[in-house]
Amino acid sequence: MAERIQQRLEDRIPELEQLERVGLFTRKEIRAVLRKASALEYKIQRRALRKEDFINYIQYEVNLLELIKKRRARTGYLFKKDEIEYSILHRVHSLFNRATGKWKDDVQLWLSHVAFCKQWNAKHQLSKVFSTMLAIHSNKPALWIMAAKWEMETRLSSESARHLFLRALRFHPECPKLYQEYFRMELMHAEKQRKEKKEFEQAKMDLGEFNYSEEILNGEMARIVYREASQKIKGVEFQLAVLSIAKLFDFTQDLQKEILESLQARYADDPLTWDYMARRELELGSLQPTEHTTKQKKVSEMAQREERCCAVFDEAVRAVPTEDMWKCYITFCLERYNRKTNSEELKQKRLERTLHVFSKAHESSLLSEALYKQWLQLLLDSNLSEKAVEVAEAATRHFSQSVETWQMRLQVLIQLKRDDVTQCFEEAIKHVKSKGTLPLWTLWVEWSEGTNNKEDTEALYQRSLHATMPAESVTMKEMYLDWTYRNCGYKKVKRLFTSLCENRPFSLDFFRKMIQIEKEQESCKMLLLREYYERALREFGSTNTDLWLDYIKEELSHPQGKPENCGNIHWRAMKMLQGDLVEDFVSKYTLLQTGHL
Repeated sequence: MAERIQQRLEDRIPELEQLERVGLFTRKEIRAVLRKASALEYKIQRRALRKEDFINYIQYEVNLLELIKKRRARTGYLFKKDEIEYSILHRVHSLFNRATGKWKDDVQLWLSHVAFCKQWNAKHQLSKVFSTMLAIHSNKPALWIMAAKWEMETRLSSESARHLFLRALRFHPECPKLYQEYFRMELMHAEKQRKEKKEFEQAKMDLGEFNYSEEILNGEMARIVYREASQKIKGVEFQLAVLSIAKLFDFTQDLQKEILESLQARYADDPLTWDYMARRELELGSLQPTEHTTKQKKVSEMAQREERCCAVFDEAVRAVPTEDMWKCYITFCLERYNRKTNSEELKQKRLERTLHVFSKAHESSLLSEALYKQWLQLLLDSNLSEKAVEVAEAATRHFSQSVETWQMRLQVLIQLKRDDVTQCFEEAIKHVKSKGTLPLWTLWVEWSEGTNNKEDTEALYQRSLHATMPAESVTMKEMYLDWTYRNCGYKKVKRLFTSLCENRPFSLDFFRKMIQIEKEQESCKMLLLREYYERALREFGSTNTDLWLDYIKEELSHPQGKPENCGNIHWRAMKMLQGDLVEDFVSKYTLLQTGHL
C-alpha cells in the first residue's frame, strides 16, 4: 500500500513543480499540499473504505482548483493549464469513478460528479458519467430527463436527446413527466429549426444542402409524442400539462386545438376540464389589443370576461353537479375577489358573485367543510353578521360530528356577542363524541372567564374534567389551576391541586405550574416545594432529567434548602432514569457542580 501511495504522490510532482515555477504557489505551500495529499491518500487506500474519506479528498482537490483559479486571475498568468489544472481534473474524475463504483446506489454522489463536470466544462467525461449512471439507475425518470436536457441544451444534440427519451420510455412507459419533457424537447427542436431556416432565408442563402421538413417545422414529431402518450396515460392533469407546454410556442395553434378537442371529448365530466375551459375565457379576452383604452373601459372589459367565465362555470355545475366542481367555481370567484382593483364597482360585483355562488353550492348540499369556513370569513369581513350566523348554523347541521365546524360557529357567536352562546355550546357537546372535544371545552371556559361569574366558570371547569377523555383532561387541569390562582388566590389553589392529584393522568407543566405558584409567595416553603417535586418525580422521574436537576438546584439555592439532600437525590436519579438519560443527567450534573449550568 505504501508503494502505491508513494507512486501517486510522485505523480503529483510535475504539476506542483509547475505551480512553484510560475509563481502561483510558494515552496511552503507546495509542502503543505503534499502533506495533506499524503494523509488523504492513506485514508482512501485502507482496507475498510469510507465514503466520507473520498468526499473529503474530492472536496480538497476542488478547493485547490478554485484557489489556483483565483491566483491566476490575480497574477494574470493563464498558461500551463495542461500541466496543472488538467492533471488535477483527471485525478478528481478518478476519485469520483472509484467512489461511484464502490457506492453505486448513492444518487447524490453521482449528481455531485455531474455537477463537477458541468462546472469545469468536461463534456466528454460528463457524457460517460450519464451513460454509466443511467445503466445503474435506470429506474429514476428524473435522471433520464436531466441527461436528455443536457444533450439538448448544452451539446445542442436533439438526436441524442431523443434517443435518451426513447430509451427512458422503454423503462418507464407510463411516466407522465417523461412524456411531457419529451414533448417539450420536440417542440424546442422544431422552434430551433424554424429559427435557423428564417436566418438562412434572411441571409438569402441556398437551402438546397439543408433539409428542413415542413412536418418537423410544424411540430409533427411533438404531435406523435402526444398521441402516443394519450393512449398510455389517462387523466386530465396530463392533458392540461401538455397543453400548457404547447402554449409556450407560437407555431402550435393546430396542436393546441387537437389537445383541447381531445380534452373535451375524453374528460367532459372532469371538473378540471371545465375549470380550464372557464379560465380560458379570461385569456381569450386578454389577447385582444388594449392600447388607447380608458380606465373605465378596461374595468368594463374585465367584468365582461369574468361574466363569460362564470357563464361557463354555471354550465359546468349543471353538467357535473359535484362537490369538486363547485369547489373549482368558488375558488375562481375567491381568486378574482382577492385581486386588487381600484374600481369599487368591480370589487362589489365580485363580492356579490362570490356570495351568490356560495349560496347556490349550499342549496345543492355540495359545499365542503373547508368552504363553509371560507364563506363565513368572507361574510364576517364584509360585515354581514346575520348571514354569517345563518351560515354557521347550516354548517353545523351538515357536519354535526365535526369539532372544527362547531368551533367555527361558536367563534362567530362569541365575536358577535350573541346571547345564545351557552345554548350553542351545550348543543355542540351533545352532538360531538367525547373524544376530541378538548377545543370546544377550552373555548367554552375561556369565554366563560370573560363573561360569567366565578361560580359558573368553576362549575364549568369541574364539568370539563369529567366530560373530556383522560388524556385531554390534562390540559383542562392546567387551565383550571392557572384560573383558580388568578381569581381565587393561593389557599384555594393549594386545595385544588391536592384534589386534582387524586385523579391521573397529569402533565409535567401541571406540577411545574404549582411549583412556580409556590415560589411566587413571600413565605415560600421548601417543605411544600419538596412535596410538589416528589409528586412530579413519581410521574416523570424516569423520563425527565431536568426535573431532577431543578430539584437539586432548589435544595442548593432555597434559604430553607438542605444541600446534604443533593447526594440522595442524585443517587435516586441514577436509579430511576432510563437508557441514555443517565449519561445526559451525569453531564448536566457535572456542569451544575462546576457552575456552568
